[in-house]
Amino acid sequence: MCNLYSLVTPQAEIRTVFDVSADHTGNLPAMPGIFPDQRAPIVRVGEDGARVMEMFRWGIPGPKQFGEHPVTNVRNVKSPHWRPWLKPEFRCLVPVSSFSEYADTKPKKTPTWFALDEERPLFAFAGIWRPWTGVRGTKAENPDRVEEEHRLFAFLTCEANGVVGPIHPKAMPVLLTTPEEWSTWLAVPTEIALELQRPLPDAMMRIVAQGARRDPAA
Repeated sequence: MCNLYSLVTPQAEIRTVFDVSADHTGNLPAMPGIFPDQRAPIVRVGEDGARVMEMFRWGIPGPKQFGEHPVTNVRNVKSPHWRPWLKPEFRCLVPVSSFSEYADTKPKKTPTWFALDEERPLFAFAGIWRPWTGVRGTKAENPDRVEEEHRLFAFLTCEANGVVGPIHPKAMPVLLTTPEEWSTWLAVPTEIALELQRPLPDAMMRIVAQGARRDPAA
């Protein structure tokens, strides 16, 4: 389960690569370690049909029978809980430079970073988002711990490929690497979009770092 990723690509490059028409993220710094419940950039299609980049919070409440704990990674797309958020209007791209899985080493697990190559070219997780009202964020962000409306995101996972599998055999994020895949994910009917829920070929990615909880490329 991917619960740590990085975004160290310059803001202007992110806008250009994902053809963003409106950027509402402010002055976006490098983010070498993004953890659950933090705010991070996503790209979605706005009401005017143009792509917009915004800061959403990572983690969508899961099913009630499991306590509604925030879920960062979604595998079971047939679940009635997730199906409403798989419609085109609730799909998004999550910009990523690299992501981490933890190798099961002793005495403690070792963060292992994966990217398309050592230069960390930009790609995207296949994301979904939803509005939600409740209490989220740290005390510094929400000192009175009051209910607010949040916009939350998670991303899809799939079977692990031969690069990720030896470190984390259960799953890996769905990686989208081309403009065609980004457009497909954002726009087409759900049944077609879910054809993208597959492992990236081994030859298209590699391990780029180990040991730190922040991508040392930053």
